[in-house]
Amino acid sequence: MKVFNLGDIVEMKKTHPCGSKNWEIVRLGADIKIKCLGCGRLVMLPRIKFDSGVKKIIKENVITTKL
Repeated sequence: MKVFNLGDIVEMKKTHPCGSKNWEIVRLGADIKIKCLGCGRLVMLPRIKFDSGVKKIIKENVITTKL
């Protein structure tokens, strides 16, 4: 299972009707909300469907926390 963070940019296997394959992760949980970087559309997917649809992580948003 891949680990995703908020703000990661991922490339999906299928293209969005606007022509873009790149999405930004906006919300994590049992369902994942992603935002199309081509047109700005928000889509919620079950985690299982999201995991199988991701082709690769383009840009990781590393969240650093101070202890």
